[in-house]
Amino acid sequence: MKQVEITHAKNGFGKALADLADTDKRIVCLGLDITNSVGMNFFKERHPERFFSMGIAEQNAAATAAGLALSGKIPAFSTYAVFSALRSIDQIRVSVCYNNLHVIIGGAHAGISVGPDGATHQALEDLAIMRAMPNMTVLSPCDENQTYLATVAAVKQLSTPCYIRYGREAVPNFTDKNDKFEIGKAQWLRHGKDVGLIATGSMVWTALETAERLEANGISAAVMNIHTLKPIDKQAIVEIANETGRIVTIEEHQITGGLGGAVAEVLGEHRPTPMKIIGMPDCFGESGKPADLLHKFGLDSEAITAKTLEFIHK
Repeated sequence: MKQVEITHAKNGFGKALADLADTDKRIVCLGLDITNSVGMNFFKERHPERFFSMGIAEQNAAATAAGLALSGKIPAFSTYAVFSALRSIDQIRVSVCYNNLHVIIGGAHAGISVGPDGATHQALEDLAIMRAMPNMTVLSPCDENQTYLATVAAVKQLSTPCYIRYGREAVPNFTDKNDKFEIGKAQWLRHGKDVGLIATGSMVWTALETAERLEANGISAAVMNIHTLKPIDKQAIVEIANETGRIVTIEEHQITGGLGGAVAEVLGEHRPTPMKIIGMPDCFGESGKPADLLHKFGLDSEAITAKTLEFIHK
């Protein structure tokens, strides 16, 4: 793999909001006591008059964001995804989604790689829940550059609710900051003929690593980045299925209801294809070092390569 800078996706979220707010006075941000941890410090430092600390009150933040949106503002709030997406889901459903309001929700520290914070703080169900919310757009960018572009798109391309998911750990920042980011359009990263690897979030880099391991085993793998889970790019998914004839989905999320489920819905209706869903196997995580947890639960490139080879040979 090429050498790339290792950075935090949260920086893309916070920097984008700060930059956008320079020219768009409607943008306001709500803090939830972990401002620096989720990247909101960039906004707070540049636009303190439009940053409001809500304390540890995620449900209040969602309801307040709805009120601000109804008043003509574009509010954003972020905290750990287990709190922004799960604890406040009633307010998001009724106040934000039911009213179809332009609220930006940051789901930070998502996935098993939150590490030592343990099972209670590892959001592994948020994609499934947010995908099920009417009117909600669901974005899962893969690195800092793409998180920046996704946040800009959420503000400029939408006028409706948007959930943006990103992790805690620093990850390879391998995409181009000048890429075109279009909500609902998948990103082809590699073409192949034997198997299609469809990944989201931090697992996109892992999918690229897996493709190289597979190549060493004589397997030609295509790689696709699904940064938008809703609305999902049905055409691209059918294209990669046509190109390879087999699909493996990779996500740092429960195998139920996330990326794998979304892809299966598309293939089941439009192009039935043998597929394997790789993710958390219907269980909670635990406390540990991120790399150790990814290895234990079969979400590193070594384990994914082995599972993919087994799937192909079967």
